[in-house]
Amino acid sequence: MAFSFFKKSKTAGPSGSNYHLLTVKSVIRETADAVQIVFEQPEKPLVYRSGQFLTLIFSIEGKEVRRAYSLCSSPLLGENPAVAVKRVNGGLVSSHVVSNLKAGDQVQVMDPAGHFTLDLKPEAKKHYILFSGGSGITPMLSLIKSILFTEPGSHCTLVYCNRDDQSIIFKDQFEAIKSKYSGQFELHHVLEQSSANLKSHVGLLNESILNEILASAPSFSQESSVYMMCGPEGLMNKITELLIAKGIPADAIRHESFTASAVKVTQSSGTESGASSAHDVLIRYDGQEFKVRVEPGETILATALAQGIDLPYSCQSGLCTACRGKALSGKVKLDEEDGLSKSEREEGYILTCVGHPLTDDVVIEIG
Repeated sequence: MAFSFFKKSKTAGPSGSNYHLLTVKSVIRETADAVQIVFEQPEKPLVYRSGQFLTLIFSIEGKEVRRAYSLCSSPLLGENPAVAVKRVNGGLVSSHVVSNLKAGDQVQVMDPAGHFTLDLKPEAKKHYILFSGGSGITPMLSLIKSILFTEPGSHCTLVYCNRDDQSIIFKDQFEAIKSKYSGQFELHHVLEQSSANLKSHVGLLNESILNEILASAPSFSQESSVYMMCGPEGLMNKITELLIAKGIPADAIRHESFTASAVKVTQSSGTESGASSAHDVLIRYDGQEFKVRVEPGETILATALAQGIDLPYSCQSGLCTACRGKALSGKVKLDEEDGLSKSEREEGYILTCVGHPLTDDVVIEIG
């Protein structure tokens, strides 16, 4: 999974307790255009959960550039933190990482973030039905390893969609998992192009293929079934449509959006954002309080950054949730809400990167 963002260059990089300088332990070639980056654990170990991501920060062509990449390692297995990066056509950071990053290099990262996580319990007996496409497999690998390790009574069914067998990321790792957890883990490849070397369903994922996969899966009650997906937006929309047609409630299907194509946000005027006048916002972050005045059409995050307040962020598109905060008072309008669950919105959580204050009594707590 990768989110993209550009930011104006600063004379000095970000610093503070929310940032870490990690050393690259190894770079593992997964496919022709994808690598796994394994980091050394720092002296104070990086604490994270399966399903979360790291925001990597680089200085390229005189600009500070941030990208969020999902962790593929499992914190429960004692693995070094690792992410996967797939080259994107014209992608500044992905091209730099895939072509140039090497063992011994140091990369600045933000605290692990994200809520595409699970509360695992050793006594649980659940069926995890996981759908992935392309680099969306990255958080799924972390989740699957943690599930199988923690919940011996649970079962994982992974549906992994790719163009062909040469584009399958983590192919060897999943074969090893199949061998180790035979009877507890099922892997179904769906390839657009057939392969003589790999058993798979051929074509785009459709109702017929899904029915065949689910028919072969073990029987669990609806209450014990967990549906999760990560991949291209078109694929996730199709899978959601197929599952809903089978009677799966939409709010029972979790997804992780990771491409800018999913973003509906456009630059908004004050009227479009819902704010017709400037409003004061009090931000509590990292033991400090900051007061900013947000003009119509400006976001809370952009205003804070312009004033030199180094708040956490990554995608600036309302997708990754790295900038998530809780509105303790006041009203905030979001340009994009898909990054937050319904329950998070009801609890008052907002995203500063797409948030506009509507009142003067907005108080936001971050972290």
